[in-house]
Amino acid sequence: MAVANRKSSSLLLIIAVVVLCPLTRIDSYENIHKEVAVFVFGESLFDPGNINYINTISVLQANYLPYGESYFSPPTGRFSYGRLISDFIAEYARLPLIPPYLEPGKNEFTYGTNFASTRAGALIETLPGLVVDLQTQLQYFSDVENHYWQSLGYTKAEQLLSNAVYLFSYGANDYISHVPNSISMDNIYPTLTNEKYTELVIGNLTSVIKAKVKAVQDAAAVAHAK
Repeated sequence: MAVANRKSSSLLLIIAVVVLCPLTRIDSYENIHKEVAVFVFGESLFDPGNINYINTISVLQANYLPYGESYFSPPTGRFSYGRLISDFIAEYARLPLIPPYLEPGKNEFTYGTNFASTRAGALIETLPGLVVDLQTQLQYFSDVENHYWQSLGYTKAEQLLSNAVYLFSYGANDYISHVPNSISMDNIYPTLTNEKYTELVIGNLTSVIKAKVKAVQDAAAVAHAK
């Protein structure tokens, strides 16, 4: 169990680094780029209300009081009495609140968008069908990329994407789902020890993020070469 705890701490450290690094980037670019897009991926720590727009269960929703009572009226679906970490980061960057991707209506994604879904995990098997998992959130991001390419042109779109801030928060729900008497995943991974299961979660998260970062970087390099 101690090993699993150390792995959990490692994952939290990874998340903290991903969240904090963009703050430095915003500060160093604020005199060059007047507008910076923010893209948010994750679970309830970042979900601004995407969970309201999917077919899920009421226990996973926060669209009722007292949620939001200290800042929003009516509640938005945030699991908070007020704003989330991602909201404060947007404020620091002098941006409006980053809207939930699934919110109905036309969205040009001028300042980015938020894909986070309450109780989502790094593994697709975490609460399948009730949340927007990591892979689906990244597919939504690919759709936004296509929107930028069509509306801005390839070069401007890739410049926007390469200068954007990306926030990720995953892992906690995967661990909770593996705890006995919780929403168990033992029937899916019955032979995995806690240590191996933790490695699976962290490995899936890091490999997916690395692949997406590389794709954005490669596309940006092509755009800058033109």
